[in-house]
Amino acid sequence: MSKITIYSTATCAYCKMLKSYLQSKDIAYEEKHADMDQAVAQELFEKSGQLGVPFTIIETEDGSEEKILGFDRKKVDLVLGIS
Repeated sequence: MSKITIYSTATCAYCKMLKSYLQSKDIAYEEKHADMDQAVAQELFEKSGQLGVPFTIIETEDGSEEKILGFDRKKVDLVLGIS
């Protein structure tokens, strides 16, 4: 199973949409709050080169990482193999 990490903020509407979408598909994820922890914000910047959210990292079973900026449902579906 893929490991999903979402960098988000409390006020981000697209973050809420992404999390709601994954919950509707019964897909577990780890959420990191970039607006509540400066270390998480720094980690987000190091991994993505910017501070935009949602920023999702999907680690697949083969160990590769797919990084998605924003709520891109088509790309999330493609990476996770869902419809």
